Amino acid sequence: MAVHRVGAEARLDSAVWLRRSVVFKQRVVKGYRHPVLDKSLQAARIKNEVRLMLEARRAGIAVPVIYAVDLEGNRIVMEEIPGVRVKDALESLPKDRAEEICRKIGAIAARMHMNDIVHGDLTTSNMLLDGERIVVIDFSLGSKTSEVEDKGVDMHLLEEAFHSAHYKRIELFEVVRDSYVRSYPGGADVLQKVKEIEKRGRYMRKE
Repeated sequence: MAVHRVGAEARLDSAVWLRRSVVFKQRVVKGYRHPVLDKSLQAARIKNEVRLMLEARRAGIAVPVIYAVDLEGNRIVMEEIPGVRVKDALESLPKDRAEEICRKIGAIAARMHMNDIVHGDLTTSNMLLDGERIVVIDFSLGSKTSEVEDKGVDMHLLEEAFHSAHYKRIELFEVVRDSYVRSYPGGADVLQKVKEIEKRGRYMRKE
């Protein structure tokens, strides 16, 4: 079993399970919490993540296949995607290919929001490029909501990701934005909310 990544909330391990290449996503036990409370919170978060992934799949969004859920062991067993992070791929791709990917990103975000799925950490680090498809991962901070504010936060996070990780090609976010609005009837309202969120952020920094 090879360690993929260890974060504050979960550890990801790559392995072969029932002849399949999988990732074990093991939620980290919080020692500062009462064990009973921690177990309850971990189970609720696992259920929420799995539910959102299943809803995203039903909506036509590519996500890893879930093979098993172990609430006692605080883990999810899911398909291992052989692709690379969009964050890592986007910088080196030719313009036409990069724009094609960004159109897909905008359409994916639109499809999620049309189905009231908010990712919660919508960045190019949480998207894998697997051939021609983009696979969305890590719904652990996500929620099911129709609130424009929450969808606005999603798009704000994505824009911030482009400013930080793809600042040399920041014009690509315009492709994402255009695709999002074209694909989602409520997209213009969400992007207006993004502007409000940015204004609030600037005001807070001045304070």
